[in-house]
Amino acid sequence: MQYNRYLKWFGVASTIGMLLILLGGALVTKTDSGMGCGRHWPGCNGQLIPNEITAEVLIEFSHRVVTGAVGILIVVLAVWSWKAIGHKRETKLLSFLAIFFLILQALIGAAQVLWGQGDFILALHFGISLISFSSVLLLTLLVFEVDQKFDADRISIGKTLKFHTIGVTIYSYIVVYTGALVRHTESELVCTDWPMCNNGDFSLPANFWEWVQMSHRAAAALIFIWLGVIAIHAIRHYKNQRVIYWGWIIAFVLVTFQVLAGAAVILTRLNLYLALAHSLFVILLFGLLTYMVLLVSRSKHKN
Repeated sequence: MQYNRYLKWFGVASTIGMLLILLGGALVTKTDSGMGCGRHWPGCNGQLIPNEITAEVLIEFSHRVVTGAVGILIVVLAVWSWKAIGHKRETKLLSFLAIFFLILQALIGAAQVLWGQGDFILALHFGISLISFSSVLLLTLLVFEVDQKFDADRISIGKTLKFHTIGVTIYSYIVVYTGALVRHTESELVCTDWPMCNNGDFSLPANFWEWVQMSHRAAAALIFIWLGVIAIHAIRHYKNQRVIYWGWIIAFVLVTFQVLAGAAVILTRLNLYLALAHSLFVILLFGLLTYMVLLVSRSKHKN
């Protein structure tokens, strides 16, 4: 129907917009442009539209404009989806989460500009935005009826895979947080080698910043191994369920790219494009993991 076709376009636009918000936020952080507009919000350097444009002002102000525009799209998508496909059990919850976490991440960003925040609070910002992105993504998938195309209601997932799916998704959030903490504590180059802090030296980290950096690397190594184990399990036991089979293979590919990009960021001394690619793989992986959780919530029991 024409009505649903326009809703699909809204879903696509909102999902792409949320992706741009996340990448824009990463760009702001990685270029140290967070204070490009000074201690002013929602205005910029005391003006509604800044008349003096520097690189930092352009990056920060553009991020704010994109966030505001996409925020409107998401509100429309959430309300429209609530009315059009509210009969699907996940729709209302996802609509609420998309708006709630979008507002929350905007408020945290505003609080940082106006008053400043501690590193451990700031590290939550990216993760909160991830939840909003995943909610919008899943809502869009429901609008496109992807769940019906993949027969989500007929999927049978065993206890082992259910445990791993929920566990690795929750754990991935911890990995994301430790990665954000690395950036906000400025610990990126405290260890200039990879995979060890200093290759050939197996001693424990010597200071707070090394602990932050190496804790993230250890967390990333564990999720890489964990997703590899899940992918092998899916290949062995779920060949007849293509969304499960290919979903976990793609998840392992994404985490592999994520690890490689993270290593390349260190070895190239924080190349901006590689850093943004690392963030992109994180976003895509988390979105995919939340979709796998949705499938678990719909699956029938399998021994």
